Amino acid sequence: MTALLVLVCGGLGAVARFAVDGLVEDHLPGEYPWGTLVVNLSGSFLLGLVVGLGAGHRVQLLVGTATLGAYTTFSTWMLESHRSAQDGESRLAWRSIFIALFAGLAVAALGRVVGRAL
Repeated sequence: MTALLVLVCGGLGAVARFAVDGLVEDHLPGEYPWGTLVVNLSGSFLLGLVVGLGAGHRVQLLVGTATLGAYTTFSTWMLESHRSAQDGESRLAWRSIFIALFAGLAVAALGRVVGRAL
């Protein structure tokens, strides 16, 4: 049963990533990978929130690992950064890496604080 729930939650997370990324990319201009950034930051916040709420192991498995693991996307973030560097946009690549990394840590910490406060 757990495997089936992981499958369903992972599928929902992947579909949500596709929807959010597309929505953001349709509305924000420029070459910056805004969709990936929004997905990864919102996922980091939500994961921090789950931990801050003190969710049990099963909830962390289903929400954190399955749903948010499929929702967030480290590989796309790195591929987009690599492509920017290959296209001669090394400043964009490094900016993407540092903004996403430090902002991701900050919003995960914020999610934990909010979760503890609730």
